[in-house]
Amino acid sequence: MNRGTKFCYDVILKIKPILGVLQILVFTFILNSCKAKNKHNFTQEKPRPNIVLFLADDMTWRDSEPNGNPDVKTPHIKKLASEGISLDNMFTSTAMCAPTRQQLMTGLFPVRSGAFPNHSEVYDGVKSLAHYFGDLGYRVALVGKQHYGPETSFPMEYLGGRQHDSGKDGADIDLRVIEPIVNDDRPFFLIVAQNQPHSPWNRGNPGMYDPDKLQVPDYMEDTPKTREGLSRYYAEITYMDSLLGKTLEFVEIAGKTKNTISIFTSEQGYSYPFGKWTCYDLGLKTAFIAKWLGKIHPGTRNKATTQYVDVLPTLLEAIGEVPQKINTGIPDADGNRGFDGHSFLRVLMGETELHREYTYGIQTTRGIIDGSESYPIRSVRSDKYRYIQNLSYETNFYNIVVVRDSIYKDWIQNAKTQEELDWVKKYQKRPYEELYDLEKDPFEKNNLAGNSEMTEVKKELSIVLENWMNKQGDKGVETEMEALNRQKGKGNWMSHDQKLKEKSN
Repeated sequence: MNRGTKFCYDVILKIKPILGVLQILVFTFILNSCKAKNKHNFTQEKPRPNIVLFLADDMTWRDSEPNGNPDVKTPHIKKLASEGISLDNMFTSTAMCAPTRQQLMTGLFPVRSGAFPNHSEVYDGVKSLAHYFGDLGYRVALVGKQHYGPETSFPMEYLGGRQHDSGKDGADIDLRVIEPIVNDDRPFFLIVAQNQPHSPWNRGNPGMYDPDKLQVPDYMEDTPKTREGLSRYYAEITYMDSLLGKTLEFVEIAGKTKNTISIFTSEQGYSYPFGKWTCYDLGLKTAFIAKWLGKIHPGTRNKATTQYVDVLPTLLEAIGEVPQKINTGIPDADGNRGFDGHSFLRVLMGETELHREYTYGIQTTRGIIDGSESYPIRSVRSDKYRYIQNLSYETNFYNIVVVRDSIYKDWIQNAKTQEELDWVKKYQKRPYEELYDLEKDPFEKNNLAGNSEMTEVKKELSIVLENWMNKQGDKGVETEMEALNRQKGKGNWMSHDQKLKEKSN
């Protein structure tokens, strides 16, 4: 019984003893009118807004037209930005697929939720957007890549799709399956989680991008191999952009565009060095564009600092709920059972350019393909500085880029100066602390951690980072060593360190 109906009913009960039969009939008519009026309000006058969340896969934040890439063609992302708002400082807290996606769906940071390694699951009892929106009458569905679990924490409709795209055996994703969702009478929350531009970059038309004519950014080594890879990577971004266009076309055909919050976000960075699997901006910073006709001012940008854990509380507030009242199903170390994130709805509405003072980062290397035995990384970022702790700095950082992909070796062999070579080698061998002035050094090449003038800055940020880790129950190396217990279906994982040791015996 809704609030209006309950009020009418309570009035009748209070005055019933002093009324005659005629009066009772009159008030019964009033009660029925209340019911009809409230039903009409929900279904016609004030329907809940729909939500479409379109996820890229391993796409560096700047690699689209509205975010400044001079080469790549993304007409549908460009159109969405012209109709909505682009957030210039959105961050994930982990540059890997499963932890990133489960942050978006739960509003919780990775260690607290349990989904801190790649291919991991949240703890039993953790709730997600599927609970919150499903309980409000939404039809919640996902098509494409899942990378979440267990099912009890994500009770949404799965519409099918690939968990990884080899580029073979037909299309990556069949978007026709979303038609029944967007044409439903119920409000919907639809997640389109296609696989592009995750490597191996085999979709789209590389012929659109002549390697010799591309502008290689300053955070990459300019080699023929880099250019050839960028050509295929950009082609896959353009292909992905076409899928975004098709998704929004289905919503338009259904007549739902006006009452739909449409979001594009790029996930974590690409798999070149210093992107995915790191806590640098190239890994953690992400594109985020939102459109809501009549609510969000078109063609605007906002510099407010936001994080993926803030997205779910924002969407709940946008549909009229109070996110502060939500019980996420799991407490942090202080006993708080609410979200780690906070709504930035006022940012979307253009009412403020302030939100977070800090964003946080975590990398769990144990459990990834060809990963180190233990190489946990933690970071905190303000508007001006990024501070990083490499907790197992005595050892080397290993991943598939270092061990199998020839691009890292190519960069080492073709670095043009000693300074560039030292920077490339830092990808594998890092100091305990790193500190970067992001205003002067946006690509984080000049480590200021050893500079005596930066002692106070470093101390302040290290305290902020420590406090966040404590609140999350994050024990650093000890947490890293629990990674395999949080993964699903990985079998007997062996670190690259172990493989080297076996090979030498």
